[in-house]
Amino acid sequence: MEHFNAASAEDLEQTLLTCLRSPRWAGRVAEHRPYPDLGSLLAAADEAAYDLTWADLTEALAAEPLPTLPPGTYSAAHTALSAAHAAYEARFGHVFVICLDGVAPDETLDRILEAIRSRLTNDPEEERVVVAEELRRLARERLVDALRGAGNCAINHNEPAAGQ
Repeated sequence: MEHFNAASAEDLEQTLLTCLRSPRWAGRVAEHRPYPDLGSLLAAADEAAYDLTWADLTEALAAEPLPTLPPGTYSAAHTALSAAHAAYEARFGHVFVICLDGVAPDETLDRILEAIRSRLTNDPEEERVVVAEELRRLARERLVDALRGAGNCAINHNEPAAGQ
C-alpha cells in the first residue's frame, strides 16, 4: 500500500487503467488516496465502479479483451466460443465480459459458454446490470493482482491485467 499511496497521480492512473479501462474510475480511485489498507482500497474501487454511468461502462467495454481459453483447448471449442461471442455482440452491441476469478482452467470453456447462453436470455437492461457487476469484479481482481505483482501497483503498469 505504501507504493500505491506514494505513486504519482499520472503513474497510478495508468496502472489503474489496466484494471478497468475507465478514466473516471481510475481518477476517482487515485484521488482518494491514501488508503490505510487493501480492504479500504478495494471498498473505494468498488464504490467508484458502482458510480459509473452506462457511458463510462461502454468506454471500458470498448477496450476490454474477450476472455481467453487455456492453452491446448481444441479448435472446435474456439469455433463454438467465437459463435457464442458473435451472438452476444449482435444482441447487446458490446463484448462479453466475465470475471473468471477462482475458476479452474479446465472449467473455463464450460463456464464462459454457460454464462453466454444464460445471459443471452437477459433483456438489455438486465444485461447492463450484469455487465457492470462483471466489470467491477474484473477491476477488483486485476487491482489485487497488480498489488501482488512485485508488491508495487505504482510501477507495475506494464504487466498484463488478470483475465487477459
